Amino acid sequence: MQSPTVGRRRPKDRKDRIAQVAAELFCERGYHGVSLEEIAAVVGISAPAVYRHYENKYAILVAATRELVAATLNATDVVGFDAMLDAFAAVAVTHRKTVGLYQWEWRYLTEEHRREFGDDLGRLLHRVAEPLAAARPALSPADAEALARAALSVFGSLGTHRAVIAKGRAEQVLRRAAAAVLATEPPTPAAVPAAVTPPPVRVGGRREILLAESIRLFRRRGYHAVNIEDIGRAAGINASSVYRYFPGKGDILAAAFYRASERVTEATAVALNGAADGADALHRMAESYVELTFERSDLVSVYLAENNNLPEADRHELRKVQRLHVEEWVRLVVAVRPGLAASEARVLTHAALNLVADLGRWVRFDRRTAMDRHLVRLIEVVLWS
Repeated sequence: MQSPTVGRRRPKDRKDRIAQVAAELFCERGYHGVSLEEIAAVVGISAPAVYRHYENKYAILVAATRELVAATLNATDVVGFDAMLDAFAAVAVTHRKTVGLYQWEWRYLTEEHRREFGDDLGRLLHRVAEPLAAARPALSPADAEALARAALSVFGSLGTHRAVIAKGRAEQVLRRAAAAVLATEPPTPAAVPAAVTPPPVRVGGRREILLAESIRLFRRRGYHAVNIEDIGRAAGINASSVYRYFPGKGDILAAAFYRASERVTEATAVALNGAADGADALHRMAESYVELTFERSDLVSVYLAENNNLPEADRHELRKVQRLHVEEWVRLVVAVRPGLAASEARVLTHAALNLVADLGRWVRFDRRTAMDRHLVRLIEVVLWS
């Protein structure tokens, strides 16, 4: 009897399908949290069959990032500024499961491919900035680019969460928020003299020093590129001594997340205490969140980037805490905008918070600029759009 696989042709789009599945898994669980075997299983082929198309998992990551940018460039190659914004909104919804590649997973690219990805993202940025500058001639090129970054962050934010909303409604909400951002004053950092940053001062007990050094390393290199030896060396102790304070690297990451959650909860409580009304409470929340993001940039960056690498029990518990924080924003937004559906308020909240993270990284969380004040205003622009 002839095998059912004999004579069967491989689908022409199998290579693209592998990259698409891998991209979704990378965004859902992190690049290092996905194996080649898992990618193959979802596609419905054997792991050896993947090698007919890609040399290794890294080659799939490169292909996935290229395909995301290519799909976005193709979709937004339209005539007219309004049509372009519509196209970006549609791409954000269509590629919701993979758009997160732009935010964190590109960190695992080599320098060569990182430059390539950055150049492609630059093309997308100019696709928005150039017509914006033409429509608003008073803007400098730097101003137009700053607003374009903010608008792209709004579109990309849909990939950072799983809030349920109808596709058509999501497009409308994102498009409206991005347009509002593009119409506001630019968040261009103020020009200031360069300053020498002093080395960090180690304070607290040994456990606190280990936690602080770990957070710094996780932010700079990514969780998987850091080992216990690196952490011990940074803290000035032997690797074996690290285990006196933490059972393992995952426990250090979890401790960082619980610390970040505590800071967010404390900042929220302080912001809400004494607020005159809902609008004032939102303004205080925006100021508080931006201040925390700038003052604790290493901690916040790790909190946003490394969720997929937490031990499972901690991951579930901390996601509950994150959702509760978002829901506090949603409650306030709906209170001051009673005609707005909670699903839309949720999408706008995620867009506003994502904007802080994206633009904060752009200026490297430099408190010497006026960027933090601009970000508070942009949060409010998004939430009221």
